Amino acid sequence: MIETKIAASAKPKIQKVEVYWHTVTYKTVVILVLLFIAIVAGAAYLVFPGASGSVLNKIASSLTRPDAPAGAPTAKQARFVNLDGKVQVKKVNSVQWANADYQLTLDKGDLIQTGSEGVARLQFADGTTYTVKGDTLVTVEENTIDADKASRVGVHIQAGQVDLATPTWNVPGSKADISFENAVASLRENSRAEVRSDPKTQQQQMTVNEGSADMKRGGEHVEVAQWERVTFPTNGTITKDQVLAPPALTSPLNLQPIIVADPKKDPIHFEWKPVATAKTYLLQISRSTLFSKVLYEKRTADTSLDITGLEPGDYFWKVRAVDAKDATSDLSDPYKFTLVAQGKEQDMLLEVTSTELHGSMVEVSGRTEAGATLIINGEKVADLRADGTFHYFTPPMTKGSQTIVITGQNRRGGTAIKRVSIVIP
Repeated sequence: MIETKIAASAKPKIQKVEVYWHTVTYKTVVILVLLFIAIVAGAAYLVFPGASGSVLNKIASSLTRPDAPAGAPTAKQARFVNLDGKVQVKKVNSVQWANADYQLTLDKGDLIQTGSEGVARLQFADGTTYTVKGDTLVTVEENTIDADKASRVGVHIQAGQVDLATPTWNVPGSKADISFENAVASLRENSRAEVRSDPKTQQQQMTVNEGSADMKRGGEHVEVAQWERVTFPTNGTITKDQVLAPPALTSPLNLQPIIVADPKKDPIHFEWKPVATAKTYLLQISRSTLFSKVLYEKRTADTSLDITGLEPGDYFWKVRAVDAKDATSDLSDPYKFTLVAQGKEQDMLLEVTSTELHGSMVEVSGRTEAGATLIINGEKVADLRADGTFHYFTPPMTKGSQTIVITGQNRRGGTAIKRVSIVIP
């Protein structure tokens, strides 16, 4: 046997391998990317200067635009502008009721409920206001606000009483609705109405105090003019009647300051225009613009009345006409006056820091004393913070030059008035 030995092949010789690298930081990468973008942007600007400039301006504008304050309502959202007493809200995506506040915005499907002495006034972006009276339950039913398009807002009343008012709309065809169980009423611009719904008796009612409205129920269609009232049960006949008009107030004028030596002893003179068929009049005075609590009430056959015993401060007053059949008119629009003791008037802090246009609405921001009362163009400022800063959205204003009047009074009885001129384009 022959043994053959095969020599193992020699192992290859591994040569030394050297690896070199260079560290690049993230900062360098970012710088190189920005440099590349700058070169491309520069080349694009040289070739297309007009289009590139427009794009750069838009980018700069979006980067430098200040953020809106947290929780601040946008111009398209409905919100509360007056709250008094117990008012609760159940959001459409919630199962719990929460107390209403001025920072809360309202969406379609939200429920609003007031207590026996609760009152809430909510305003939509188109300027339409709904005042929800005591023991009332309503639902926000529609809130369609688009620029340069007809707006549509509305609430559904399940029980209680709601007063609504519409402004001058910027876009023709806009609508403000209030719906009942089986009927819907649409108010035209510059109109006011008062509606009631009683689920126990199944009676509904609407009174038009200004302007006009259109009501539909199934195939029925009813036009309702000023000082007309429609009454209709859920499954009964619609009836329409004339109602007594309220008197026009003449003294004291709205926002008028009254300075007397002794407010408790010196009489305050109230006067109004007569109503043809009225036999008596009912005067009411309150500290609240919503008259949730009436401070003074008196009936008289005259068209004027002198009142004593009022403390210095802000008051609201209105009058109701009563005819021979004891039928009553709607209350007149409330007028505000400020009662000041002579010799005690002091200056107060009141500054307007900015005004910002939101379409035809104006946002007024400023600063005053803590606990002061502010009235802007006849409306009380609700969003007055503990530190004295305030924000207020005006109703939609007509185009052209406008003046915003801000009237304030502090706890000492001091007053201040600021006038701001603004142009609505």
